[in-house]
Amino acid sequence: MSTKKISSALISVFHKDGLDNIVKMLHEQGVTIYSTGGTQKFIENLGIPVSRVEDLTSYPSILDGRVKTLHPKVFGGILARRAADHQSQLEQYEIPEIDLVVVDLYPFQETVKSTSEENLIIEKIDIGGISLIRAAAKNYQDVVVVPSNDEYTILEKILSEKNGSTELKDRKELARRAFRVSSDYDVAIFNYFDEERGIDSFKQSFHTPSVLRYGENPHQQGIFFGELNSMFHKLGGKELSFNNLVDVDAAVNLMSEFQKDEPTIAILKHTNACGLATRSTVLEAWTDALAGDPVSAFGGILISNSEVDSDTATEINKIFYEVVIAPSFTEDALAILLSKKKRIVLQINEFRTHKRSHKSLLNGVIVQDTDLKLESSGDLEVKTTAQPTEAQIKDLLFANRLAKHLKSNTIVLARGNQLLGMGCGQTSRVDACKQAIDKAIRMGFDLTGAVMASDAFFPFPDCVEIAHGAGIAAVIQPGGSIKDNLSIDYCNAHNIPMVFTGARHFKH
Repeated sequence: MSTKKISSALISVFHKDGLDNIVKMLHEQGVTIYSTGGTQKFIENLGIPVSRVEDLTSYPSILDGRVKTLHPKVFGGILARRAADHQSQLEQYEIPEIDLVVVDLYPFQETVKSTSEENLIIEKIDIGGISLIRAAAKNYQDVVVVPSNDEYTILEKILSEKNGSTELKDRKELARRAFRVSSDYDVAIFNYFDEERGIDSFKQSFHTPSVLRYGENPHQQGIFFGELNSMFHKLGGKELSFNNLVDVDAAVNLMSEFQKDEPTIAILKHTNACGLATRSTVLEAWTDALAGDPVSAFGGILISNSEVDSDTATEINKIFYEVVIAPSFTEDALAILLSKKKRIVLQINEFRTHKRSHKSLLNGVIVQDTDLKLESSGDLEVKTTAQPTEAQIKDLLFANRLAKHLKSNTIVLARGNQLLGMGCGQTSRVDACKQAIDKAIRMGFDLTGAVMASDAFFPFPDCVEIAHGAGIAAVIQPGGSIKDNLSIDYCNAHNIPMVFTGARHFKH
């Protein structure tokens, strides 16, 4: 029989929000309610009769609540088919049928985010709840399962519009949602235990889809799976597009490299920074970041690691851009930025990067440790007779940090915590070098005294020769070529300090 009337229910939840209305509706329809612990007391406080599970099983809640519902008299009533062979066994062992299971899970994911205490995290691994959800979902032919408060509205509609009767399609849809909840939970637990291990398995689970206007192009469908609200508070503007999200991700990863006490602004276009500067004020940082390439800034993504004030907002409001991101905005600045209704304004909660990254390709997924290496002065090995000055070391580290976030092959030219020119995504490192120099000159920069960073080694001395001709005064690169000496010898001959980091930063 496809239609089933709810006559009995087991309710045991961690989150009680929204439960009172459901309990009242069940009581009004004469449904027998079984419950445990805190949920039982919650129902009793509503003045609604409830049967204790421990009276049904003849066992109390034991082991600090770890065992409450794990008993044949509970699971038998859930898993039994409403057919003669199972019904006779229920009668023999005095097991009541349970038609509805309303259960949620301990907040494991939230606990992992809020604490590093292992004992607290382990205690939030749900055993009884996950078992009840799976049992009820398996027997969807006869049982209704509500695996989280996200499904309360569905149950309320069934109770109000169908008087507690469900069709097979209703129960199957709720079973689908139940297995979605359980699989997501299992993946979260596995990834917690797997975090400190080497990469030997790939498991991800997202069930919060956001349908985008389209993908990279209008003829492609795009959907984002994730929880942006945990990272950002969207203050205004249109919905984020596929390309916006890709650029925002690149912007956050880049800005996570810069200290909060050093006001820094970056301008990104197609995931590459076309302008970046660190200054004593946000306004100065904006002015010098924009100077890096005001043409490419059009339609780009702006990100600041410091609060945006009204003076800065007034200036950035003069150009067209898609998204602006900052940890905070003054009231006046926000009013200025929101004056253009379609502009997306994001307040970022934290500049967080994941330890591992992945993307789909071929018939699988490729996973790697995220490139979180950030070189310091102690990592630098001077390979030339000429020694870099303290100012040059600071510039070299700044340029190297930026090269890490540009598409390979890449060359970065910088001076005084400002991006002067970059060449990226080139098939030849020489082309990247020429592109960076040409761009810096077109933007009006004098490269005399600037430094150059490369994301990978120089197999030939051609790049340092070209850079020297443009006025570059110091070079940073990972080293590692069998012909490293060719570049080193050229630098020695022209009194140019060159340092090696020993770490390549390809980005494809």
